[in-house]
Amino acid sequence: MNTSKTLNMTMLCDFYELTMGNGYFKAGYKDRITHFDLYFRSVPDQGGYAIAAGLEQVIDYIQDLHFDEEDIQYLRDRKMFDEEFLDYLANFKFTGDIYAIPEGTPVFPHEPILTVRAPAIQTQLLETFLLLTINHQSLIATKANRIVRAAKGRPVLEFGSRRAQGSSGAIDGARAAFIGGCKGTACTISDQLYGVPAGGTMAHAWVQMFDTQYEAFRTYCEIYPENPVLLVDTYNTLKSGIPDAIRAFNDVLKPKGITKCGIRLDSGDMAYLTKEARRMLDEAGWTECTITVSNSLDENVIQDLLLQGAQIDAFGVGERLITARSEPVFGGVYKLVAVEDDQGNVIPKIKLSENVAKITIPQFKKVFRLFDNADGMAIGDWMCTYDETLEENLNPDGSLTIFDPDVTWKTKTISNFTAKQIQIPIFLDGKLVYQRPTLPEIQTYCKEQMDTMWDSVKRFENPHNYYVDLSQKLWDIKYELLTHHKER
Repeated sequence: MNTSKTLNMTMLCDFYELTMGNGYFKAGYKDRITHFDLYFRSVPDQGGYAIAAGLEQVIDYIQDLHFDEEDIQYLRDRKMFDEEFLDYLANFKFTGDIYAIPEGTPVFPHEPILTVRAPAIQTQLLETFLLLTINHQSLIATKANRIVRAAKGRPVLEFGSRRAQGSSGAIDGARAAFIGGCKGTACTISDQLYGVPAGGTMAHAWVQMFDTQYEAFRTYCEIYPENPVLLVDTYNTLKSGIPDAIRAFNDVLKPKGITKCGIRLDSGDMAYLTKEARRMLDEAGWTECTITVSNSLDENVIQDLLLQGAQIDAFGVGERLITARSEPVFGGVYKLVAVEDDQGNVIPKIKLSENVAKITIPQFKKVFRLFDNADGMAIGDWMCTYDETLEENLNPDGSLTIFDPDVTWKTKTISNFTAKQIQIPIFLDGKLVYQRPTLPEIQTYCKEQMDTMWDSVKRFENPHNYYVDLSQKLWDIKYELLTHHKER
């Protein structure tokens, strides 16, 4: 391993992207404008929606795209690449356009989260990093949002760093979890880099370090008197853990007039133990003491605990969030949907498959979200070609007829609605044109957008299908290409 090499994320690409790039260069296609869509085919956990995330890291990556001398020499040593192609890479920079759905937006299968329009070599080289970034953060943001909704307003903290799939999984995963609605993280570097609020109190080792559990609790309260949270299940939660915590609160906090404190449980029957803990704390006069639980939680466990009447004020969620353990692959893909000829005409492209879900929706597209004017709720999403307008698709009475992309006879007409284009420019001609929001702004935006989704779409089990429909023109293009290639 070359330990002196500075990590250059431009080289984080599948090798075939380089071999194809070399091939495009030699075939005279290096300047051919191509259009790629990044989208996903199914929602994790058989849910009704996903949350887009990862755009911030994509922007940083695009702005730093370059090949340094070591990279070029490595490729030269492979003896596979044309020297003129290597000269091209030595001066490489992104010059194209990127359109994306902003982070925190609920997204649905087959609609492009991100579209790249650029010369062929550029679009190809971006594939791996774009996919791994959008796939990972969208997966974690989606899982976090499900867990946060299960908590019904109680704070959820991301505790999964030590179980994450590598360092970037922990760091960027905490960021994505915050977008999904988590209040904070245990991951210090995510706070330092992104501003995800980091916090933590003690592990069992702290309690074991002292001669007695009471001494451990008292010492901690003396060092951190402002809202100390004590881990009470190292030995026996009800017989000694909670009584020793109450004693420490009485001896250290009460004389100072401090009432804000908490306990944490990390094992046992959480429903039973939290009810008993609440009773014991209240009887001792510590009614403001909060109860936090952790240990192998997810949206289903949290939902069950609350249905059983558990007395919980906050949740710490680790491995099942940071790894999205129930379904740890988001499944986003990156597919060619159009090319441009020498006159700038956009020529749609389609990929066929015997698996219907893998058939692509061709053409450079716009994506609109349709909102009911009566209540502000989202009706569905609507895609049209890049050169269409919403107005030209309206019926004489101002209504819109939308077409199911998979069922040719199924249409729906809607009226009294507002349409918002949700995929917006990020880069144009290689220049960043997007005003980046702060992470708290993204989290707030995510909550606002989720509030426009019907509860039936957000159900954990058998959610209502949220439709992504096509304009008549886009449907006709897809059908024409299907027919054309079927006959070949």
